[in-house]
Amino acid sequence: MQALPRLGENLSLTELSSLSWLSLFFTPGLCSPNPTRGRHYWIPTTRRLFGGQIVGQALVAAAKSVSEDVHVHSLHCYFVRAGDPNVPVLYQVERTRTGTSFSVRSVKAVQHGKPIFICQASFQQAQPSPVQHQCSMPTVPPPEELLDHEALIAQYLRDPNLHEKYRVGLNRIAAQEVPIEIKMVNPPTLNKLQNREPNQMFWVRARGHIGEGDIKMHCCVAAYISDYAFLGTALLPHHYQHQVRFMASLDHSMWFHAPFRADHWMLYECKSPWAEQVVIMWHVQRYD
Repeated sequence: MQALPRLGENLSLTELSSLSWLSLFFTPGLCSPNPTRGRHYWIPTTRRLFGGQIVGQALVAAAKSVSEDVHVHSLHCYFVRAGDPNVPVLYQVERTRTGTSFSVRSVKAVQHGKPIFICQASFQQAQPSPVQHQCSMPTVPPPEELLDHEALIAQYLRDPNLHEKYRVGLNRIAAQEVPIEIKMVNPPTLNKLQNREPNQMFWVRARGHIGEGDIKMHCCVAAYISDYAFLGTALLPHHYQHQVRFMASLDHSMWFHAPFRADHWMLYECKSPWAEQVVIMWHVQRYD
């Protein structure tokens, strides 16, 4: 069996593909009551913990406290403090309620003795329902016809007329090893940027193979993915007016309606209906 990495050790994409996402998410905690410690394997350029990692790890911790025959229904989270990438995160789970149909778990992520994140997760017994409907999936090109993130950046960098500020930023992005594959449905032309409506779509999947496994595991990986790349949708109407140093999530909610595979292509439709007072609202629908 391959040895697991140490707490706080960053991993390459090759290592990420060869290890299961579950083993990467956690090392068992040593303290009570039933805490779980999470390791970090991708640190953004802000040098703060990636919010998706905290959401995904908190959901894994909550899922470990319920029976295997229930699935994740929803989660509602608040980011309280910036995470420190130099120390592990301790996840403390409170069994708020265990019911016949629904169960609720409260999770607190702690560093340096203070909470950096709080979350409530709801789990549900699978039940048949006579009432079923969903929105139609948008008609878009399949992922096989689109450039992946790496190929798109390479195409941009080959443009001799590309502005230097974009070249620097793209090289910085290309140097990052992110455990997510992304294909933009309608990528912009960087030398002809125009203010756009705050709407865009991506094909997204986790790198590596997760397998059929427990649907809760795929929900945890989707929770990790949910905080990556989509915030930029809110900046599309403001390309020329403002310089944004960084963006951070404040609160975060997700609903899981049906089984899916996070290592298969999923279409994300992102919209930002409102922004004011340095707060941005954004909404994402996922189709698979």
